[in-house]
Amino acid sequence: MTAAPTEPTELTDPRTGRARGTAALSREREVAAAVAGARAALPGWSALTPKERGRRLDRLAALIEEHAEQYAAREQAGTGKPGTETAGEVEQVADLFRFYATAARARTAPASGHLVAGHESWVRWEPIGVVGVIVPWNYPLLMAAWRCAPALAAGNTVVAKPAETTPDSLELLAEHAALALGAGVLQSLPGDRRTGRLLVESAVDMVAFTGSGRAGADVAARAGTRRVSLELGGNAPAIVLPGAPADTCASLAEAATYNAGQSCAAPARVITLAENYEDTVAGLAAALGSRLAGRDFGPLNNADQAARYDRLVASSAAKRNFAAAIAQDAGGVQGHWRPARLLADLPYDDPAVTEEVFGPLLTVQQAESTEAALALANSVPQALAASVWTTDLGTGLDLVARLNAGEAWLNCHLVQTAELPHGGRGTSGHGTDLSVLALHEYQRPKTVTVRVTR
Repeated sequence: MTAAPTEPTELTDPRTGRARGTAALSREREVAAAVAGARAALPGWSALTPKERGRRLDRLAALIEEHAEQYAAREQAGTGKPGTETAGEVEQVADLFRFYATAARARTAPASGHLVAGHESWVRWEPIGVVGVIVPWNYPLLMAAWRCAPALAAGNTVVAKPAETTPDSLELLAEHAALALGAGVLQSLPGDRRTGRLLVESAVDMVAFTGSGRAGADVAARAGTRRVSLELGGNAPAIVLPGAPADTCASLAEAATYNAGQSCAAPARVITLAENYEDTVAGLAAALGSRLAGRDFGPLNNADQAARYDRLVASSAAKRNFAAAIAQDAGGVQGHWRPARLLADLPYDDPAVTEEVFGPLLTVQQAESTEAALALANSVPQALAASVWTTDLGTGLDLVARLNAGEAWLNCHLVQTAELPHGGRGTSGHGTDLSVLALHEYQRPKTVTVRVTR
């Protein structure tokens, strides 16, 4: 179900900049009602066996698949993504709910048994309670599934707040969840930043937040001693060594422009050695030049993000600034379209290097040695994802092991699946998404010890 909010806000189409409808801004009354509904649904939902919850989550996955075109259309309305991207992401969402429908039944636990003389002990994994989920606009439905699916599978109920600009698909998910899971188990709470703050300060037992570092710090402060799971963005390096695979530049250009580069794990900072620097710059310029905004990827999501992107590009001291084209039928000059871009010959402290740009842009830096390249890769406070590109497997595996990142790839980038965990370090946060490990984000252990002798 979706809370019934009061204040409307205007929604715009990022492809055209034109109004496309309105959405509500939930306030104190709506937040309180949603949390109370989730609290009321908690005993019944958490009392189900993992098998019973799994069956209901599987039904939700089936509803997502049955209405895949409707989900994709809602995603496109809010993000402007091409149909190929939205269709693939809806498919991933259904797969995530199916994965967690069974993952909770294959639980692992610490040691149990006869650990203390005359006693038997074991560990119970229990749900935390009502989870407040706050997700961003870059992947409105997929990021919601990353958070909601393991939280629900672990026995929690969820109140999820979408970004102000992209409430569409999460509203539909909440409607289908009411049918498949039961009333109050998963609710959508549309709104803005104030709504998010109200949700964090409400009577939820845990907050799962995906967004910027500054907002994440505010969430942690407001949450106090309650459990908080944070995924706070990245600034991913890609170390390209001499003799890298032939498809390196094409692969990096595709990953950097997927979703218009609005992905926390997208490659952002390409680092080479002196001997392959010019070849890499030329290769990336050609590869990015073949990627057209409006044909191969969508626009930036909103006016604020477009303005921030423009400010970072304008402040860069790069001596080479290559921009690709925008497709002629991209949607008009009022849309938030930005071309694929390459910045080279720039200082190490350039804003486009030290900050997360969050757009279809790659920077290229040169290092004196492999060790210096690794140091550059690890030189920023964000530590979410990274990649290494080389045909020397030994060197590649060594660098992957020493990269400061929660997820690292060798000769690929942005390859993810439900079975493998994703999470950050440093200012990128400390939560775990995906895999069976994410279940423990939304559970707490209880040790039970029984005396069996007098």
